[in-house]
Amino acid sequence: MEVVAKYRFEQMVSAALDELPDELQHVLDNVVVQVHDRNRIEPTILGLYQGVPHTKRTGHEGPDVVSIYRLPLCAMCEDLDDLANEVYVTVIHEVAHAAGIDDDRLHELGWG
Repeated sequence: MEVVAKYRFEQMVSAALDELPDELQHVLDNVVVQVHDRNRIEPTILGLYQGVPHTKRTGHEGPDVVSIYRLPLCAMCEDLDDLANEVYVTVIHEVAHAAGIDDDRLHELGWG
């Protein structure tokens, strides 16, 4: 699939955030979500969570950051519907890390 324009990709990320399950919505109060072309250190990863999980906070931490990477997501998808689905799964996956949900539990929930 061709690379989607950044503004269109950002719309997909925004739509994914709007559709997050209720149990993850509360986490967004302390999360900044960013869109980048790719991670410079690991250029094939789809997303990255950086911060202190909600379950381990003491109350004095700054905002967490979720980065969603446009180019690797576009490269793995066949069409716009596939891309929208993968963006949604990636956003859920990274926001769930902010909520303190580990990879094993994410896979159990189908958000792996």
